[in-house]
Amino acid sequence: MLDPRITEQRNPRTAGIDLASPHEIVALINAEDAGVPAAVATQAAQIAQAMAVAEQTFRSGGRLFYVGAGTSGRLGVLDASECPPTFGVDFDMVQGIIAGGMPALTRAQEGAEDRPQGARDDLTAAGVRAGDFVIGIAASGTTPYVRAALEHGRSIGTHTAIVACSPPPAETLAAADIAIVVVTGPEVVTGSTRMKAGTATKLVLNIITTGAMIRLGKTYGNLMVDLVATNAKLEDRSERILREVCGVTREQARSLLDSADRRVKVAIVMQKLGVDKAEALRRLAEHGGVIRRVIPDAPPPVRT
Repeated sequence: MLDPRITEQRNPRTAGIDLASPHEIVALINAEDAGVPAAVATQAAQIAQAMAVAEQTFRSGGRLFYVGAGTSGRLGVLDASECPPTFGVDFDMVQGIIAGGMPALTRAQEGAEDRPQGARDDLTAAGVRAGDFVIGIAASGTTPYVRAALEHGRSIGTHTAIVACSPPPAETLAAADIAIVVVTGPEVVTGSTRMKAGTATKLVLNIITTGAMIRLGKTYGNLMVDLVATNAKLEDRSERILREVCGVTREQARSLLDSADRRVKVAIVMQKLGVDKAEALRRLAEHGGVIRRVIPDAPPPVRT
């Protein structure tokens, strides 16, 4: 009997891939991947809704929790781990929970995705509470661990959403306030959802968190102004942003950063308004952290 899950069906376009040359394999996989962005675009309204919920959750002091198993869980952990250095947020603001725990990031934990109680235990251990946002990630749409996480989240008053690449069953949809179903079709290698489904999932998660952070004022135009300069590359980027936005020298940029506790956004407001750090922080807080509401200047034009 044909498996109803689209991600588990065979792809007729790659049935002979085992006899293909390296160049032919590249062409086949690339052709399949080319359809992923269009599939994501079909869910634009639902993704925007999740973004808005994430923004409101953050503004209300809540957190975002990704929950998944296998590749889906790893992608959630990846997106969560990249938010603090990119946007200067606390490490607990966006968290990834994976079936089987952190060992599952590098080695499959057999059977972990089939244990609903494990999801309830993991969410409880993470301190998930009312007002948080739980996003379940399940390429097939049927993972018991993810469904249980959504049901548990809903029972304690969290917002809930599901990201899947095959239509989830009714009981999973019933536990989700938002359903983002990106149908990417059968995989190049049957059931290997680390491929098209994984790519689509990463795109969706990137959009949700990046969009929510932009709405929170983490960028000035498209400049990353709430980054945490934890290495030489980020230190250099911070100084370059200040030089471009404020028209200062490298030395002046470094001095500004020192005065602003290495926070680019605060340094920009200090320089543009001629105020000290305390006043810059006060004005940013008064306007929801959005620079464009604090200073009259638009970001500098893009150089071409």
